[in-house]
Amino acid sequence: MAEYLFEPAEVFALEVKGDAKLYPLRRIFCVGRNYAAHAAEMGNEVDREAPWYFTKQVAHAVTSGAVLPYPPGTENYHHEMELAFVLGASVFRASATEAQAAIYAYGCALDMTRRDRQQDGKDNRRPWSLGKDVEGSAVLGSLTKAEAFGAVEDQRIYLEVNGVTRQDASLKEMVWSCGEIVAHLSRYYHLGAGDIILTGTPAGVGPVVAGDSIRGGIEGLEGVSLTLGTAE
Repeated sequence: MAEYLFEPAEVFALEVKGDAKLYPLRRIFCVGRNYAAHAAEMGNEVDREAPWYFTKQVAHAVTSGAVLPYPPGTENYHHEMELAFVLGASVFRASATEAQAAIYAYGCALDMTRRDRQQDGKDNRRPWSLGKDVEGSAVLGSLTKAEAFGAVEDQRIYLEVNGVTRQDASLKEMVWSCGEIVAHLSRYYHLGAGDIILTGTPAGVGPVVAGDSIRGGIEGLEGVSLTLGTAE
């Protein structure tokens, strides 16, 4: 039996609707600019040649309902409501059919962002880590199995801050479908069980402050929520 210098982190796992077993996470991938209207509001265009990605550490994930302090190092913390999905099978250089079949379940997610730090990265041609890979910035709801959710079509995706709607769109606005994302990403990674992919956010992102209550949802899925406390 191995001995460690300190106690290893607990496994982070999500509830699966209708199943007593939890889904453990190993990696978080995020798709950038997957809604044309959001790309436009940020002064960008969608890359229609191929999707592109950034990552978050699983250590920075929290479950829906979390109450977290307003993060350090930012004066412009933004909400981004997203459809997420997890994989249940190993795929590498997957065909379209294999990619879609590998999707195990869907869920709601918040990709919280230090927008000012992200802009620093853009302005200086540096990584986005300080803007995106933030403690508590991947807020994840419980999962609904793919067969129960059905096809990703025109389901409503929305977000409210203190009861006021900020984001309101349809999943049909995604540039790259979930299956296309898996097929493309599997050219670069051996994907499999434990991987979660956040598929990008629609237009309407904006700042939140200490004391705000954030709630998001997608038709057919359990919602996601976050409350921001005062800064540490």
